[in-house]
Amino acid sequence: MSVPSGTIKRMELPVTPPIAPMLAKPVKRIPEGPYSFEPKWDGFRSIIFRDGDEVEIGSRNERPMTRYFPEVVAAVLEHLPPRCVIDGEIVIPDESGKRLDFEALLQRIHPAESRVNLLAEQTPAHVVAFDLLALGDTDYMERPFAERRAALAEALKDVGGPIYLTPATTDHARAGEWFQEFEGAGLDGLIAKPLDGVYEPDKRTMYKIKHERTADCVVAGYRVHKSGPDAIGSLLLGLYNDAGDLASVGVIGAFPMARRKELFTELQPLVTAFDEHPWNWAAQMAGGRTPREAEHSRWNAGKDLSFVPLRPERVVEVRYDHMEGVRFRHTAQFVRWRPDREPRSCTYEQLEEPVNFDLGEIFGYTPED
Repeated sequence: MSVPSGTIKRMELPVTPPIAPMLAKPVKRIPEGPYSFEPKWDGFRSIIFRDGDEVEIGSRNERPMTRYFPEVVAAVLEHLPPRCVIDGEIVIPDESGKRLDFEALLQRIHPAESRVNLLAEQTPAHVVAFDLLALGDTDYMERPFAERRAALAEALKDVGGPIYLTPATTDHARAGEWFQEFEGAGLDGLIAKPLDGVYEPDKRTMYKIKHERTADCVVAGYRVHKSGPDAIGSLLLGLYNDAGDLASVGVIGAFPMARRKELFTELQPLVTAFDEHPWNWAAQMAGGRTPREAEHSRWNAGKDLSFVPLRPERVVEVRYDHMEGVRFRHTAQFVRWRPDREPRSCTYEQLEEPVNFDLGEIFGYTPED
């Protein structure tokens, strides 16, 4: 059984919920030194608590996620040690089993229990374990990561899917190979953990190395900033697909306040009506993926996601890490304006595609490859 969402039972464990997970800070390259290198999984970061028949799944923001993943609760009860606290990632493979499917994972956060149970059968989640906070009566948080990793590997040595021990290596060259190979399975880069580091909740004591690329995109609209109607909150980006349609690919939004107001003034001559815009209501009704499909956020039902349409005439170069389907997985970063580029030249063909890599091969790696 599990604790109902919204309540956290006081478990008889040496480490009890809620706990904020330890975090990572970005670096440009794989660091040299005594580190353990792991794939950076692209899912829901979770700390899993098990105390006998009680299971609690805590999220990165320390809120319970137990109710959304009943199949994970069942797997924990079947496979994990009777009393343990494990840090890991909840992920969902795509239909082929070769890549991660983050969109399917997002669908799991649903208020209706019937919908949650249906999706648990249709798109069952997996757990990738990568750190140990407690086992039995022993608190491992003050112990060095090398010791925590060894204890975790021992605790999970006979465990099979849907719970996996993440691959790890201390070989810098091997980590470099993984950085290139694993992206093809939808992974997000690498994590480097100091071998002598203790577990420090909510502190950025690890390092993350992510893929970074650039693309030239069409600016097709904007959202106003929360501070008022005279400043840009984010710019909406588009790329032309093979059918010649402008597809929504993501946003950029990290600008100083002074620049947000300058951009608002600069973009006013490009403001247009929706009936003259590629992301109009007719396009939405026809099933095209546009920002108007999601006028309200899945995570915050009251958040206004409407936008001001612009004539698609300006081109901007942005920095991105990787794609999730036809969109940037994360918010892109502004690089520079490209007045030399024609908007129609901004197509998907410019995007670098990683070599495909089977997710099953990653799950099949020996723990210390």
